[in-house]
Amino acid sequence: MEIPVAYSLLLLLLHLQIFTSESQSSPPTVCILGSGIGGSSVAHFLRTYSDPSQPQVGSIRIFERHGVVGGRMATVTVAGDTFESGGSILHPKNYHVLNFTKYLNLTVKKPSAESDSSFGIWDGNKFVFKTLTSNCRLQILRKIVSIANSVLIFLRYGFSLFRMENFVEGSVNNFLKYYEGLESRPVFEDVEQMLKWSGLFNLTTRTLEEELTDAGLSTTLIQELVTVITRINYGQSVSMSGLAGAVSLAGSGGNLWSVEGGNWQMAAGLINCSNVELHLGEEIDSLSHFGEQYDLKTTKGTNYSCEVVVVATPLDELNIHFVPGISIPPRKLQHTHTTFIRGLLNLSYFGFRSLSDIPELVGTIETSVVPFSSISILKRHSDHDMTYKMFSRSQMEDDLLDQIFSVRNETIKIDWAAYPVYQAPEVFAPLVLDGRHLYYVNAFENAASTMEASAVSAENIARLILSRLTFEARPVSHLGSARDTSKMHSEL
Repeated sequence: MEIPVAYSLLLLLLHLQIFTSESQSSPPTVCILGSGIGGSSVAHFLRTYSDPSQPQVGSIRIFERHGVVGGRMATVTVAGDTFESGGSILHPKNYHVLNFTKYLNLTVKKPSAESDSSFGIWDGNKFVFKTLTSNCRLQILRKIVSIANSVLIFLRYGFSLFRMENFVEGSVNNFLKYYEGLESRPVFEDVEQMLKWSGLFNLTTRTLEEELTDAGLSTTLIQELVTVITRINYGQSVSMSGLAGAVSLAGSGGNLWSVEGGNWQMAAGLINCSNVELHLGEEIDSLSHFGEQYDLKTTKGTNYSCEVVVVATPLDELNIHFVPGISIPPRKLQHTHTTFIRGLLNLSYFGFRSLSDIPELVGTIETSVVPFSSISILKRHSDHDMTYKMFSRSQMEDDLLDQIFSVRNETIKIDWAAYPVYQAPEVFAPLVLDGRHLYYVNAFENAASTMEASAVSAENIARLILSRLTFEARPVSHLGSARDTSKMHSEL
């Protein structure tokens, strides 16, 4: 009677050993909601930082409710020409997206020469400031006009311009800490900790206007030039929180760039290179956690199971049903209405007799009598045929457009839930929504909303996933030997 018992115990031990071996050989599946720069970056960094000899994650699924990848990076075609309709500009010190562009062999689109563009600030009745315009093709004359415009700007705003530059430079230098080596840069478990480590947290507790006033900027500069910049980049006033405002000002500097053919190609390229199972046109309806797994149900009725879920899209205007429920601070999204027009501006609307008197970029101050935030020329087809891009906080109705434009051959209107409405002091959603393995990339957006900020948050989320998955087994020491982001400065 003892032999069958021993035999049964032996079979049980063998079964347990086989089961344990199979479990160890099956790393967890990761589901990512959103195919924008945040979601695609998470997939990229998970693959980059995962130990190749023993991967910590298995299959990666990305769910995109729309029919194309890219999220808020998108393009629009106007009369055969392609233009950015979502996230448009990138800073020369956006090292993650620069690295993506290089890694994916994408082409950087150089900015147009600053001396070629004219600029004006419109208050609804007149231009309170306007630079000189030159249509001359001689380079020396263009240079003279550029110098004259610099003098005009200094005469109006004075040394406050240098104080603004110092304020922006200090903020950018603190942000650069997020590119330090993996050994010296912690894995952050919440946004507040992440911001305090870099020295940026205090900027989220006060308004941009308060920060700039304390920095010694003049009221004229804040109410005019700074306001124009925040209205263009975030559709908001200088009452927005300070860090987002600083990022907005940084986005108005020189050497800004984009990806030739569309910034969305970064997301598409990272997904293609990260061994991802892509589900286009599949919107998640509910997300439930049972045992060790998350069950995802799409609006089409399809079910998926994952051990790790990353939400890489703003939850503010989505109706995903979470079981058990999650708690995030209430947040409104700022809708930016982008209108593309191929036609011609109406001279009488601006009180001019010559089209050359209208600046190529028309910014606006904070006043209720101005129905738009900015109008800029994207392409000059001829002296009487141009493509314009207009930003506004509400949709531009046709009768209003007909007042501003004398000719409209083509009009395309786009409504973007573009970024949070920034209000100091900012309150942040958790990076881990349930204390287990439900992560939220867009929690960082309450600090600042840019393509690079999404990539920075995504990189931290990827490290956080790997460290928490392997915490009980062993430290994540291999992360230090992965591709070190501290080398980005020299590589790029």
